[in-house]
This record gives sequence, C-alpha cells and structure tokens, in this order.
Amino acid sequence: MKRTSQREFYSIGEVCEMLAIKPHVLRYWETQFQALSPAKNRAGNRVYQARDLQRIALIHRLLHEEKYTIEGARKRIEQEDAGGIQAEQRALERAVIHNLRNELEGLLGLLEEVPC
Repeated sequence: MKRTSQREFYSIGEVCEMLAIKPHVLRYWETQFQALSPAKNRAGNRVYQARDLQRIALIHRLLHEEKYTIEGARKRIEQEDAGGIQAEQRALERAVIHNLRNELEGLLGLLEEVPC
C-alpha cells in the first residue's frame, strides 16, 4: 500500500493500487457486501472515502488471510459493525504494513543486486 495524504475521495484505480486488489474484484465485492457501497461523482465514477478503504481492507483480510467465505465474511462484518469500526482500522493498518513490507523486500532485493 502506498502512503497517501489524507484526501476525502479516491478513485477505484487509486483504491485498487493502495490495497493491491483488482478493480473487477472490488466491483464484485460491492455486489456482495451491502456495507460497501461507494458514492458516485457527477460523471458516474465510484468515489471511495477513508471509511470505504477501511471496509475494503477488512473484507480483503477476512477473505484472503483468514479464509472466510463471502457469507462468513458478511456475517463477521455485521458482528463487527455492532462493535464499531476498530476492526476495520486494524485491518487497514495490517494491509499497510503488509504492502510496505513487500515494497521494502523488493527494494532490498534491488540493493543486493547492485555490485559494491
């Protein structure tokens, strides 16, 4: 995940790049999770807010790291909604750390290739 300034709205491309997911996957998740319904701008393009990023990171973690089914993830999100947004924030932080680690490992690999 690339570091971002605190903006109010993000495009689908920016969100996908930040969270390392494909646009078609994100659009599919929007059909499966009621809690994920981004607003659209005047041109009809999806615009995501910070809370949407947190929700997407949570869905990604549940599906890919914790191996939940879509239905299981949906139920888990409903449970966590009752408990607040803390779990979403933790999921976003984990996604940031995971992607940062991958980027750093890539840079380390490049540095190791450079002759001294």
